[in-house]
Amino acid sequence: MLVYDPYAYEAHEDPYPIYARLRAEAPLYRNEALDFWALSRHADVLSAIKDTERYSNAHGVTLDPAASGPHAHLGMSFLAMDPPRHTQMRALVSRGFTPRRVAALEPRIRAMAVAHLERMAEAGRSDFVADLAGRLPMDVISEMLGVPETDRGTLRAWADRLVHREEGVLDVPPEGLEAFQHIWRYFSERVAERTRTPGEDLISALLAAEIDGQRLAPAEIVSFCNLMIVAGNETTTKLLANALYWLWRNPDQRKLVADDPGRIPGWIEETLRYDASSQVIGRVTHRELALHGQRVPEGARVLLLLGSANRDERAFESPDAYDIRRNASAMVSFGQGTHFCLGASLARLEARVVLEEFWRRFPDYEVEPAGLVRVHSVNVRGFAALPLELRRG
Repeated sequence: MLVYDPYAYEAHEDPYPIYARLRAEAPLYRNEALDFWALSRHADVLSAIKDTERYSNAHGVTLDPAASGPHAHLGMSFLAMDPPRHTQMRALVSRGFTPRRVAALEPRIRAMAVAHLERMAEAGRSDFVADLAGRLPMDVISEMLGVPETDRGTLRAWADRLVHREEGVLDVPPEGLEAFQHIWRYFSERVAERTRTPGEDLISALLAAEIDGQRLAPAEIVSFCNLMIVAGNETTTKLLANALYWLWRNPDQRKLVADDPGRIPGWIEETLRYDASSQVIGRVTHRELALHGQRVPEGARVLLLLGSANRDERAFESPDAYDIRRNASAMVSFGQGTHFCLGASLARLEARVVLEEFWRRFPDYEVEPAGLVRVHSVNVRGFAALPLELRRG
């Protein structure tokens, strides 16, 4: 019997055999117990991601009941909105993510990466997640939002608690709800402070901006900050650790980087395809749909399995092979269309800078398998701990 449960630890450890069966046996899958449908083939996922007429984001992108529904925008900002409000909000906040603004961040990102790496070098061993992958993306987002350095570790801990799921828990746990409240209160205070004393950060810019002559409400800015701290930070953290892990697991690909470090961008793109940080995103149907000989009712929750789409043999040759020479441009890891990830260029920049500096110092790194710990989350896949033995190149 084919069962797909996005809460199951088995799916978190290795979802790809389940995805393969879904694509072959149930391209439109129904889970009655958890009340969702799932699409797993690349063509179906891509079509649904781009289709805002038939699929709605207004109830959020997660299956968790506590984080779903008409109130989802409180935690997910414009990610849980449909046009035209989504378009308005996105246009406003995207001013902080223009190509020019993102490119200008590179020297600062490089300086932060080098500082973390030099501390790691002194020890000779490292938990890459705790020492760098979990810190640098938070540092970058925090600097954009004007968050003091002393507060970033606390925010990171809250974000981790918000996404973590214990086995058998089918919703945001009490600790996660408490963490969300902490994050909300924290940014409510930051927004109030910037209302009184504007600065040069993104919060101040959003307070001063207008949409059709109207300013954003403080709560709208707080929800955007929450989205940045949780979604924008978590996915890049997972990308960085996944990249080191899969290169280590594939010595032939590691030799390609050793022979030509100019392949680092390809290493990043193939990691994004092969083991995407964001595995699952949710939609709700605007109307009844006919798919694969079945009828999906209006108002149904549909999960789009990004991780499965990226391994679909219909879209990629030898999809289960990790090949950094591959043209991975058909991947759906950052979405497509209206909801294409706003932070994609920043994530790619952070990954490139970190991996360039890491490889310059530690091309002979080794992963210590006994200490590997995976994240357990409905939507996100990656490592909570990635212990490394570091050897100077």
